[in-house]
Amino acid sequence: MLKKFKPYMMPVAMTLGAIFYQFFGALSFLTPYLIFVMLFLTYCNLKLSQIRLSRLHAWLILIQISGSIVVFLLLYPINVTLSQGAMICVLAPTATAAPVITGMLKGNVASLTAYSLISNMTVAIVAPVMFSVVGSYQSLPFFESFVAISKPVLLLLITPFVLAVLIRKFKPVITEKIGLYSGFSFYLWSFSLMIVTGRTVEFMMKQESSDYIIEILIAVAALLLCISQFLVGRRIGKHYDDTVAGGQGLGQKNTILAIWMAQMYLNPIASIGPGSYVLWQNMINSYQVWRKRKSL
Repeated sequence: MLKKFKPYMMPVAMTLGAIFYQFFGALSFLTPYLIFVMLFLTYCNLKLSQIRLSRLHAWLILIQISGSIVVFLLLYPINVTLSQGAMICVLAPTATAAPVITGMLKGNVASLTAYSLISNMTVAIVAPVMFSVVGSYQSLPFFESFVAISKPVLLLLITPFVLAVLIRKFKPVITEKIGLYSGFSFYLWSFSLMIVTGRTVEFMMKQESSDYIIEILIAVAALLLCISQFLVGRRIGKHYDDTVAGGQGLGQKNTILAIWMAQMYLNPIASIGPGSYVLWQNMINSYQVWRKRKSL
């Protein structure tokens, strides 16, 4: 029953979050805890022997970081919020569910899993620097804003990995048992999606009608960036005989984390970028999986 319902969870979660936005918006304080648990469950299934760096990973992380800066600079003269919404769509790390989709597409799961970790660790270091310069903490001196942003971001992204590694080293039986419940992260993701959608809709409802044009432009920019990142990632991956992992690594984003970061450290309206990116990337993934199954 639950397996049959899974494909519909994303639209159902977003619809419920949008309809009951006041209720779910009030639960936004739970988002970082939910992200922490989802990352921890993912890392409990990750063995250090699986983490092998490659030239593909180096290219993907270079595009992820430099691309976010370029996108911001290009769109900044048009509108600050638009540039922030587009930037976070590129900067966001690879989704924790990306290895699952990669497996369904018969791609290199080990390579994608390694890049997912690299992507998250890099963002944990780079994001505080970028947000200190372009985010809502600009009024503070750079060092103060960097420290203020670094603490929650580093704790959120690095602590789950360190905790999983320590438990695997000293109590491997525990990580094996926790790994049995890794599928639970899907339902946590669905609940998180309701919350961040509700929070985003809440911000939108408070805006003046003149801001709707910017919101539409952010959603369109997210679509173009989503398509571009999947295509660029696949093209680079093909060069290293790792097409699927390249596309999923660069294109499939941890949008829950991206929405949370946008709402915390940027103009909250910028969260419409990753909020709409959820829809675009799921449409692309659905098409890829359908096409793959049709070819078998």
